[in-house]
Amino acid sequence: MKIKLFQVDAFADKLFAGNPAAICPLDEWYDDEILQQIAMENNLSETAFFVGHERPLHIRWFTPTTEVELCGHATLASAHVLTQHLGYRDNPIQFQSTSGPLQVIVEGEGMYTLDFPQDNLREVPPGHPSIQFFGQKVLEIWRGNTDYILLLESAEAVMAVEPNFRELAKGDGRGYIVTAKGDDVDYVSRCFYPQTGINEDPATGSSQTTLAPFWSARLGKKKFTARQLSARGAYFETEWLKDRVLITGKAVSYLEGVIDV
Repeated sequence: MKIKLFQVDAFADKLFAGNPAAICPLDEWYDDEILQQIAMENNLSETAFFVGHERPLHIRWFTPTTEVELCGHATLASAHVLTQHLGYRDNPIQFQSTSGPLQVIVEGEGMYTLDFPQDNLREVPPGHPSIQFFGQKVLEIWRGNTDYILLLESAEAVMAVEPNFRELAKGDGRGYIVTAKGDDVDYVSRCFYPQTGINEDPATGSSQTTLAPFWSARLGKKKFTARQLSARGAYFETEWLKDRVLITGKAVSYLEGVIDV
């Protein structure tokens, strides 16, 4: 069988920035083993799959090693493929996922806004073992539905983080978000997911569902600018709407091809 393949740089306004995602529109759902093997072969942080004739579009995301419950950049990239390559005209685009209903508003000129459910945060008592694996002073640590968020002293401290991935992979969280107040933006972050085969994610849309409510409590506002300080870099505009988070960014097409399976 032949499956279309698109690769898109998400949360980027130019090629070779943001986070590359593979997008595979399907005519029908295939066995999970096949989907996982395709994601492993693509070897990107996420490969997204959806069946184009479904309404709403059921979307699933796979890392090279496992399926995940929510992925922002591959959802944004999927919306880009639908509108720019597949002639899709619905706006907003409605997705259904294991994390519930999602929608993407097409803003135009390669810009999209994700409408995602907010993460639910609870503070973790001081001394959690994971704080010793980042090489920087941790001021606070919180836990969301799947990830930990660690507050550091500065953007420079976030840049200087050198995680011990071997130890973090043994932890009880899917991933770890380190964050601090930004210099030219409201906040900065880096995101690490060694348990899913991604040591550092270049641009993590889903992390904004954690970061926006976290920083709203500290900065006293609802709208933010943010940067992810990965090697590729990423820029976000976010807004916290009580139980939802709007995440705006751009996408750029990189390649189009066909997979022979």
